[in-house]
Order: sequence, then structure tokens, then C-alpha cells
Amino acid sequence: MATIVYTRLVALTAGTLVYLFLLALILGHRRPRRLERVLFFLSLALFLFYGGELLEANTQIQQGVGPQATVTFAQLLTALGLLFLPPLIWHFNYEYRKEFPFRETGRAAAKFCAILLYFVAGGALAWVVYAVARGTEFSGVLSRLLSREFAVSLLVASGSTAFLAMDTLKKAGSETERWMAKWIGIAAGMTFVVSLLSLARLPGTNEFGGAATATVILLGVVPGSVFIDAALRRNFLEYGAQRNLVYGLSVTFLALLYLALVRRVSGWLEPYFPREATAGFLLFILIFLFEPLERLIGPALHRRIQSGMEGLQRLTAELQEQARQGSLTKLREFAERRVREEFGLAAVRISIPADPNAEPLKSPGGLGHVARIAVVKEGKQIGLLEAATTGAYLTGETSAALEFLAEQLPGLADLAKAIEAKIELERELAERERLALLGQMAASVSHNLRNPLSSMKTILQVQLENPGLPFDARHDCALVVAEIDRMSAKLTQLLKYSKPSVNGRRVGIVAVARQTAALLGRDAEKRNVRMVFDQPAGEIEAIASEEAVGEILSNLLVNAIEAQPKGGSVLLRISRRGESAAIEIEDEGPGIPAELRSKMFRPFFTTKATGTGLGLSIVARRAEDLGGTVECESPVRDGRGAKFRVTLPVAAGEGRMSDAENPDRG
Repeated sequence: MATIVYTRLVALTAGTLVYLFLLALILGHRRPRRLERVLFFLSLALFLFYGGELLEANTQIQQGVGPQATVTFAQLLTALGLLFLPPLIWHFNYEYRKEFPFRETGRAAAKFCAILLYFVAGGALAWVVYAVARGTEFSGVLSRLLSREFAVSLLVASGSTAFLAMDTLKKAGSETERWMAKWIGIAAGMTFVVSLLSLARLPGTNEFGGAATATVILLGVVPGSVFIDAALRRNFLEYGAQRNLVYGLSVTFLALLYLALVRRVSGWLEPYFPREATAGFLLFILIFLFEPLERLIGPALHRRIQSGMEGLQRLTAELQEQARQGSLTKLREFAERRVREEFGLAAVRISIPADPNAEPLKSPGGLGHVARIAVVKEGKQIGLLEAATTGAYLTGETSAALEFLAEQLPGLADLAKAIEAKIELERELAERERLALLGQMAASVSHNLRNPLSSMKTILQVQLENPGLPFDARHDCALVVAEIDRMSAKLTQLLKYSKPSVNGRRVGIVAVARQTAALLGRDAEKRNVRMVFDQPAGEIEAIASEEAVGEILSNLLVNAIEAQPKGGSVLLRISRRGESAAIEIEDEGPGIPAELRSKMFRPFFTTKATGTGLGLSIVARRAEDLGGTVECESPVRDGRGAKFRVTLPVAAGEGRMSDAENPDRG
């Protein structure tokens, strides 16, 4: 019996310390997730059970019967932990497991069982409080653990936990989950067997009850120990990422255990030495333990630092490999994800360049700590590295690693930009080669097709001048002539796209715009489209060719007119903006969908049934050749309309207009 008593006392002490450590770990690495909350209350229930029983056992050992208030308080703690243990076990399994046996039916059954057990526990707690209020004495609440009421509850909780652990062992996706499921399943299965035997009331139940109690208490320490080991050594639920919390808790628990040892030894030696003398000696002797502890801990810390450096080198190599892909955006996204995974952080944000208008990064739920490290290049800040934890502050090694990465980021960003520029240059060269080939092809097509088409058109026109030509034949000849004209126009447009712009002389943009609008005015009237020309008081000159500016204007105006088959208006506005001339063409058509705006300047992309898809491509190429830009805005107003704005650099030496001469209405 003495062995059982001491075994139970050791198990109670171990369980109290294990679940207190787990509570502190969860609180220090808190997350705004329901799983962490349920795990916290499950650990709290086990801590109350072990703590209450340990308090009652120590009271009986030191004081015999002990004060009734202390005994009642300890038994209430034990009862509170035992009552809510089964529903919390079910609730944790419900939150943690993504899949249940029998799928949705099994998940619904687990939820129903948890709710039912919560109601039962609440009712039992109300009965306990009522009994205490009436002055009922609770003697040996621990003995009630294996009574029929508590044994049934423990039987259900341990049996279901063992079943779900075995199911997890089959379906677990990681080695850590399989390892945890195996040991928790073994502990739960043995607890189930002990509870079942206690219900069977085997012979020798009194002695068996003591042994069974000690066994259950000892087995209850296993899940907490397994979870702590998985959290610290295997980074389960990312609880082992913040080492400073683990170190602080470990030192605190060791100090508490040593102080308890000092108190116990002082009591044993009190007949021979005063308590103060014994305590002072035991505390002073710690000075001589520092060097052996340093020798013991030093190699472990060295291995830890070396492992961290190797991990940091691997991470840097991965970032360099990603930077060689030539995309700064993808490098930033990859770095944020890998840094978050490597150091177990809640969130990471890398801003290169730094955005002064961005909201500061916050930890999930505002529960953690946020570190902000400047990314500096040549003494100037070019970005910001922000890292948020879920609870504890960053360790020194993690902070140093993040600072090291912040020092590497400028070089990685430059590498990504350089490779990106190289890729872009290669694409541009390939595009120019393609355009050169297209120009050669267009010239060849034009040479081989335009002369036969001209001959065919001439013959048909001669036939149309014959007064004796039948009506049907005349109609067919007219259709063929129209198709020949259409084919000639397409060949001309293809030649214009492939031909480079000539921009070696000054050209008046207003004059070219006035001429182009006049030429297209008749076509606009036929389509019931009103042309509005908003022009400045004076001329605006650019270094370009009249042909290039005319192509820009004509293609944009034709598109604006054709976008309004039922009539409307087209606004052509020319204005001076600093060192640039702005050409704006706005229509009242249906507008351009957002998904098409990124494609509409590509060659041969069109939504028209008879279009070539080169009109806007010619506009974009001519603007680029002349050193300008082209932009599109749609919708303009009331969900309709499109506005194209082309900016061209004005000719050097041209006098700047006054605001009165050049009103900026854009």
C-alpha cells in the first residue's frame, strides 16, 4: 500500500506540473482559434483534478486530517475537473479532427455527445455547489473516480478517445500525428480497461480500487507529456517555434521544484539544523553548480545555434533561387510564406518599396507581438520587413535571423529586378524580330496581292461601265469591287503596323486633328454620330510625322464612331500638359469590359466580326515610337463610354501657352 501511495503522490505531482506547463505554453503562444481555447480548458480541467488531489494529499500527509475548509476546497477542484473532463475531450476531438468515421453523421454525433456531456456536467456541478452550500462533507472525492458514476463517464471519454486515436493512426498525414495518436490511444485504452474492471466490481475491490486509482492518475499524465513533447520537439500546432517561452517556463519550473526540495529537506533536517541554515546552504550551493550546468548545457546550445544557422542558410539559398526566376512580386510572396513557416510566425509582410500609406501589420486578434525591421540599401530605407507572432515575443535568435534576412533582401531584390529586366529585354528583342519578320511578310504579301487585286478591280470597273451589262451581273461586280477595296484596306493597315514611324520633323497636332476629323465627319453623319472638336487657341507641335499622328487619330476616331451604331457623340480634345501634348477621344458607347482592357492593344486581337485587330495595336506602337503613352478609361460616366488618352512629347523650343490660351479640361 505504501508503494501505491507514493506512486499516486508522484503521479499527482507530475500531472500538476505537466498540465500547468501546458497551460502556460498555450497562454504564452495564444491564438484566436477555437481549438486553442478548447485545449486550454481541457488542460485546465486536468490541472484542477491533479492540483486538487495533490493539495488534499499533501494536507493529509503534513497535518493528518487537515482543516475542513482546505479539504473541501481541494475536493471541489477535483470534482470540477472531473465533471468537465469528458465533454472537453469530446469537444477537442470535434475541433481538432477534420474527418470523422461515417463522415457527416460521425461529426454530428460527436457534436451532439459533447453538448449532452456539457449539460450533464453543468447539472452535476450545480448539485455539488448545492451540496456544499448545505454543508455536506466530501470525503475522498478521488475515491469517487472509480465509483459507478465517475467510472461510466471516464469509460465513455477514454473509450471514445482510444477509438478516435486508432482511426487517426490510420488516416494521419504526418509522422507527428501518428506518433501522438499511438501514445494517446495506448493511454486511453488502458484507462478504458481499468474503468471497465472497476465497474465489474472484481474481488478484492478495495485493494484494486487503490491500485486502479494510482494507475488512472499515472496514465492521465501521458497525454499531456505527449502533447508537450510534440509541441516542443516536433513543432505540433507550431507551439515550439517561440523558444524563449519554453526556456522561461523550464527555468521557472526548475526553480519551483528546487525551492520545494529546499523546503522539504529543511523540514527533514529541522531536528539537527535550523530551517534557515539548511535553506541558506542549499541555495548557496547553487553557485558551485553553474560550471557543471554550463558544461552540460553548452553543447546543446551550440547544436541549437548550429542547426538554426543551417536552416537560415537553406532559407537564403531558397530565396536566391526564387530571385533568379526574375519576378520581384513572386520573390516577395515566396519570402513571406517561407519566413512565416520557418520561424512559426502568425504573419509576415515584406514591402519593397515601402508603402507609406499601408496600414501597419497586426497580429491575429491583436494578441501577439509585431516586429518591424527596416530594409536598408546604401544607408537609405527602401522597404520594411514586418513579422507578427501569436503571443510570445520574438526570441533573440529569431530576431537576429530576421535582421540578417532584411540585410539580404536588397541584394535579392536587385537580382530579381536585373533578371526581370533581362527577360523583358529578351522579350522586346524577340518582339522586334517578330515585327521585322511581319514587315517582310507584309511587304511580300502586298507585292504579290495588290497588283493582281488592282488588275481585277480595273477589269470589273470596265465591265461596270458597259451599259448593256445585265442588272444581276452589275450587282455582283459591284460587290466584288467592294470586297477588293476591303482587302486592299486590310493590306494597307497591315503595312502600316509593320512600318516604323518617322519622327524626324515638327508636325502640328491640331492641324492634323482638324484634317482627320473633317475626313471622318461624313462617315459620322451617316451613323448619326455628332463629332465635337475641343481645340486649343494655338498650335501644338511635336517631333513626329504627319502620317503617324494621323494614324493615331483616325484609328481612335473610327473605333469611337463604330462603338455607337445607334448614334451618339464623339469628343476630340487636344491640350497641352507640361512638356506633353494630350489627345483625348471620348465616346458614349457601351464601354470596354475590364477583362478586355489588358488584351485590346495586342496585335490581331479584336471583338469585331470583320476587324483585323490591328487598329489599337497601331495606336500603341505609334505612340511608343514617338516617345509617348496611350491609356484607356472605361466606363466614363453612368457605366458607359470609353476615353482614350494619348500623350506625345512636344517639340523642343516651343513656347509654353498660358492657362487662358490652353485651358486644361481633361
